[in-house]
Amino acid sequence: MRTSNPALNANVFARERSFASGETMTLQGTVNKTLVLLALAFMTASWIWGKLMQPAPLLGGWESPVAQQQARVMPWVMGGMFGGLIAGFVTVFKRNIAGITAPIYALCEGLVLGGVSAIFEMRYPGIVIQAVALTFGTLFCLLMAYKSGMIRVTDNLRLGIVAATGAIAMVYFFSWILSFFGVPMTFLYGSGPVSIGFSLLVVGIAAFNLVLDFDFIEQGVSMGVPKYMEWYGAFGLMVTLVWLYMEILRLLAKMRERR
Repeated sequence: MRTSNPALNANVFARERSFASGETMTLQGTVNKTLVLLALAFMTASWIWGKLMQPAPLLGGWESPVAQQQARVMPWVMGGMFGGLIAGFVTVFKRNIAGITAPIYALCEGLVLGGVSAIFEMRYPGIVIQAVALTFGTLFCLLMAYKSGMIRVTDNLRLGIVAATGAIAMVYFFSWILSFFGVPMTFLYGSGPVSIGFSLLVVGIAAFNLVLDFDFIEQGVSMGVPKYMEWYGAFGLMVTLVWLYMEILRLLAKMRERR
């Protein structure tokens, strides 16, 4: 069995199973810890949002240019980005301390999400609430479809989602490399039909990663892995939700540009 989420895969659960003793992972426990991580991310996101939206005092008035407002919070956003990356890698390689590192990851990602969301909101009023609603609406609908059996996680589905996610990662990686040579991949960042179509594809792949995450958390519960894996499972879901939200936000921005 495979999942394209690097935090959640069958090998992880198989390795941890041999260390299980005492209490084991439960589905309700994982859900509770996911809610804790979401609350932590919301807390720091709200803080950075308020900091960005608050006008800074200037000579001759309180109106602050957008550029100056963004400059005030960029150190926090960049710090959250690198902090989240480090916490994420530590969580993946030291799963037994996920109860510490996963909350740190959520707090750091909240800084990134809050800062990026506020910047998008200033340019496209109302876009953030739409992105949040679509993200959690997608989560709820896919969870219901998965629990009802409408979506069955087969080996072919796993393989397809893994391959598609890997291809998207390669496209983003090469885009980043080419940007250093002044060669932009316009279909990634423009607002044309091809760019919007690509974003729709990425959103769909990110959404189906949630289904794979549900399945592998369920597998971990059935295998009786240690209790701390609840934090690890919650962390894996957060990784996918952050990706899904960011892609939906980008898609909505592209659609606004076409109006």
